[in-house]
Amino acid sequence: MQARLLLEDGTLFTGKAFGSTGDSVGEVVFNTGITGYQEVLSDPSYCGQIVTMTYPLIGNYGITRDDFESIRPFIHGFVVREHEMVPSNWRAEYSLDSLLKEYGITGISGIDTRMLTRRIRHHGVMKGILTTSEKRVEELLEQLKASPLMTDQVSRVSTKSVFSAPGTKERVVLVDFGSKSGILRDLTKRGCDVVVVPQDTTADQIRRLAPDGILLSNGPGDPKDVPHAAKMIAELLGEFPIFGICLGHQLFALASGADTEKLKFGHRGGNHPVKDLATGRCYITSQNHGYTVNEESIAGTDLEVTHINNNDKTIEGLRHKKYPAFSVQYHPEAAPGPFDSSYLFDDFLQLIREHKSNNPQLPRQAQIAAAYKAGSTAVSASKGELHYAEK
Repeated sequence: MQARLLLEDGTLFTGKAFGSTGDSVGEVVFNTGITGYQEVLSDPSYCGQIVTMTYPLIGNYGITRDDFESIRPFIHGFVVREHEMVPSNWRAEYSLDSLLKEYGITGISGIDTRMLTRRIRHHGVMKGILTTSEKRVEELLEQLKASPLMTDQVSRVSTKSVFSAPGTKERVVLVDFGSKSGILRDLTKRGCDVVVVPQDTTADQIRRLAPDGILLSNGPGDPKDVPHAAKMIAELLGEFPIFGICLGHQLFALASGADTEKLKFGHRGGNHPVKDLATGRCYITSQNHGYTVNEESIAGTDLEVTHINNNDKTIEGLRHKKYPAFSVQYHPEAAPGPFDSSYLFDDFLQLIREHKSNNPQLPRQAQIAAAYKAGSTAVSASKGELHYAEK
């Protein structure tokens, strides 16, 4: 079956369809990763986007549930040069084609992905429509103009309820703006008692969980589309150690008085060089974002830049001068990607321990009791489970 990809500037690509049939509208972006297409597909940060893989052969090792970064894919379309129908991998449980069919995602192969990538790099990301229909190009352009891009991606991908991953060490509240599973894996393998909360959780609700630290996850879209999150972070700054990743980094910047802006074509792939300004060391990082913190907006805030991108000099890391809080634009959980930056989770836990030693607190159960007295709802923890009680 034929499939077509039409960009808003009128550029048309015609190829072969795989996956589901129908029409899909989204922002057309590209990822430069050589491996890891399954993790790219299942990264919630791609919600609402049509993803182009610059590596030419995709689908050759199939799909394995153990390698997912979320419960399901959220992309709107998948663009590849060559699609392999028959995977060769002893771990593969099914093919890329069957995964896309299962979740109603359209794919297109056989087009010049190099030309498409160069066009996006030159003109910037564009809205596009991926279709298997026989509509005329003029009809598709009208449909494309009439279809706005999504602005509620974070609410679509975030968990709807609180859940826990019990541990014996520091309690970390993970605010899920579209978190990859790798973040939870990195925390739990370090023994953390992790409580995952929805993206619209308030500062008071987080206080009632009596955390030792707060991790702000990655997620899709424009950070200014979730102003309630920046408000929550601003209220908790200085009260608990905070670590932000990707969207969490941008929200941390907004909460601290800085500003964000859209990049021309974003950073997406597993091979982006980032310089640590304190040591001069260069790390190879995994990235997926279309927005960045505006450098000029840092002046007048209590933030300092800790990392920059070696390709375009955009901000890749921030630290608060007064409070125990820092963030990075890239992905230290790195799936797919390098493991250069996994030490940041250890730095976060060390920050928590230093904060606790400098600010002795009540035992956790006493904190929970105090929170219950102060609020209309409370949470207690026993045997790794969370229990909410109405007053």
